[in-house]
Amino acid sequence: MPTADAASSNLERQAAKQDEIMTGSYLGLAAEDWQAVALSVGVSAAAVLLSLAPGVACAWLLARKSFPGKALLDTLVNLPLVLPPVVTGLVLLYALGRRGWIGGWLYEWFGIEIALTWRAAVLAIAVMGFPLLVRSIRLALASYDPRLYQAARSLGASPLDAFWSVSLPLARQGVIAGCMLAFARGLGEFGATLMFAGIRPETRTLPIQIYLLNNRPGDANEARMWHIVAASVAISFAALAISQWLERRAMRAESA
Repeated sequence: MPTADAASSNLERQAAKQDEIMTGSYLGLAAEDWQAVALSVGVSAAAVLLSLAPGVACAWLLARKSFPGKALLDTLVNLPLVLPPVVTGLVLLYALGRRGWIGGWLYEWFGIEIALTWRAAVLAIAVMGFPLLVRSIRLALASYDPRLYQAARSLGASPLDAFWSVSLPLARQGVIAGCMLAFARGLGEFGATLMFAGIRPETRTLPIQIYLLNNRPGDANEARMWHIVAASVAISFAALAISQWLERRAMRAESA
């Protein structure tokens, strides 16, 4: 029957396409799966680096300074924690898209396009992980005796010198923990990245690749999906283990 022949031909094409995708696979992951792994690690690390300096500055202000609008700043910093990630991604898209409030200006004057590129994934992950970064550093800065900073200032150190030589070293455990939490949060970010960066091959992070494979028929795609899930767990576990090791090492150095 023609219908049966067409169905058989369609299955053969799907099988051939799957074989082509899995050509050169390693540890059960196809080349595009490894690309998603590498992209997730890369954009998460870039997001941490991008948000580290403003995160430390913001944490310092919230932990050690009193100023008008402090409650508003605190609310804005923590807003991504309570907003649906899709809403955050939509706001970024309208603000930084080619026709957005800021993105349109960047594209017109400098030719810089952010939305639907890897840059969008970096920014989305940075925004979503920023509250965790700031909270960890803020708690660390608030935990030490402020008289140590004041003593450094009384000995002639400038505010910046006192911060670099006293405040930041005392808060390094919080900085490390915040970086690791923000990095791990970036590995799992889905909604904001999906809205702002899209599902192009060059913007498919681990969660997006898992989502796409879950919606594809076939046992081979399901097997690939679970391999990516295992890779996500392994990377997140490694990040948290490294964070704990660094914290224990810092505590041993302080007690020595």
